[in-house]
Amino acid sequence: MIKEQADSLITAYMQKIYGFAIKKSFSYDEAEELCAEMLGQVYTSLLRTEEVITPDAFIRRICQHTYAKFLSRKKRQEGISLDGVGAPELPYYEDFSVGDEQEEQLALLRREVAFLTKLRRQIVYAFYYENRPISAISKTFGIPEGTVKWHLNRARNELKEGFTMERKIGKLGLNPVKAVEIGHNGNTGSKGGPEYYLSDRLNLNIVYSVYFEPRTREGIAEELGVTPVFIEERIDMLEENGFLVRTKGDRFTTYVRFFPRTYSQERTDAYIAKQLEAADILADEYAPLVRNALTDLDHVYIPSGNRQLLEAAVITRMIADEGWLPITRDLRRYHIHTTDGGDYNASIVLETECIDPDYKPIHTGNYNFCGSMTRISCKYPAVSSWSIDSSRDSRVGDWQNNLTSDYEYLYEYLRGELADNGANAEKLARLHERGFLSDDGKAGIMIVQDGYDSFFSRMPKIDDSIKSRFADFALECAMIEAKDYPPQMQDLVIARRASGFIGGAAALMTVDKLIERGIFTPFTEEEKVTVNLIMFSDILPQ
Repeated sequence: MIKEQADSLITAYMQKIYGFAIKKSFSYDEAEELCAEMLGQVYTSLLRTEEVITPDAFIRRICQHTYAKFLSRKKRQEGISLDGVGAPELPYYEDFSVGDEQEEQLALLRREVAFLTKLRRQIVYAFYYENRPISAISKTFGIPEGTVKWHLNRARNELKEGFTMERKIGKLGLNPVKAVEIGHNGNTGSKGGPEYYLSDRLNLNIVYSVYFEPRTREGIAEELGVTPVFIEERIDMLEENGFLVRTKGDRFTTYVRFFPRTYSQERTDAYIAKQLEAADILADEYAPLVRNALTDLDHVYIPSGNRQLLEAAVITRMIADEGWLPITRDLRRYHIHTTDGGDYNASIVLETECIDPDYKPIHTGNYNFCGSMTRISCKYPAVSSWSIDSSRDSRVGDWQNNLTSDYEYLYEYLRGELADNGANAEKLARLHERGFLSDDGKAGIMIVQDGYDSFFSRMPKIDDSIKSRFADFALECAMIEAKDYPPQMQDLVIARRASGFIGGAAALMTVDKLIERGIFTPFTEEEKVTVNLIMFSDILPQ
């Protein structure tokens, strides 16, 4: 290109080049230095080129290259460089216009920076993004300048290795799991149990990512298809609250129980059939003992006057809570202790798939339940309750809707302290909503004038001979089922599944058997408010 043409282009683009230099510099002196270098490189290149078809692209490319070399030289003067990483010399400046190939390389470099450890990433960010000197970084993080340089050099090596690595998104990154049901066994904290932590789908998938295989933070991130910086605070929170447990090699595992993703209708049917056998025996041999123990109980209020409601509730509670088989396992590690005071086992039901859809189950009853639940009032020591929620009752909301305050409000009502006025409107509305108070002002649930512990301590226990008849079968089933779980969960599965063979489901089955035999009559819709719910108090309704 002839000199006159080069001079003309330089004059036309001088203001743009200076503006570019101002944008990329941290002082006017630095901008002038950078602008001078750019102008020199552009002018020399124009003179060497015979013809420039697209001046904008030509000059922009030279300015970008000059700026990259300028920045790299500045960094070398401070004792560290990312040269040789394999990315363009210009590191991660979001506002810098680059070509498609450079942009792809920069995206890879940013990705790898995100996979550095937290401290190393923060140092790299401070040095390259914020252009802070090593001495200032040293003061910020409270580490020697030599340590800062060491981290930067280590980062360079890790970035060089990671830049050419093909990172694969794990299964959870492509198809994250979704909780169908979140449950617990134990005492919730002030925030309300595992739902508070795991209803968030990202938190749930972080925990699930380490369920079958312990992973590092970086491994969790890769499995989820995100960068570690995006989830590191969540990982810290989940570890602090016991949902993640640190193990060897700075990896994490979990003791949250995720139920298997597949199930067999035939196997479930066989298990229920055996529980129904146990229910037959319990209905024959144990239920009469409970009914007899309640014969002379006078200090009790039953809304409909049907004592079978009380008998059925006590039979259900005793089998559900006292029928467990003696299976010994140390289960302390499965207790999740949260910062809000929770202490429980957590369980998650995910979307499942049937492996034998052509099998036609023989036993199709609904034996799902929520409980046993106890509520003990601190405000009124004489007030407590026991309940199990299932399809047999009309209550809704499970444990979240079973509030200690409900029983406290009813107690206040029984004491004549809830006058029907504006001050008590909210409490009375709640009692009517739950059916604890009828439209005509009568208590709608069973109330026993006794304490929870003293009342149930007088009830007959299930004979060990009944339990022993099913111990081998229960243990065998539990051992088979445990194979569907990762190693760290198998003790819990064996203990819970085997020992709980005679539990809540068997209790519901036993009462069903008594109804089928005509010993109990089916409960009415009005009575279903208090099926398997008893309040304990030192006073009864008048």
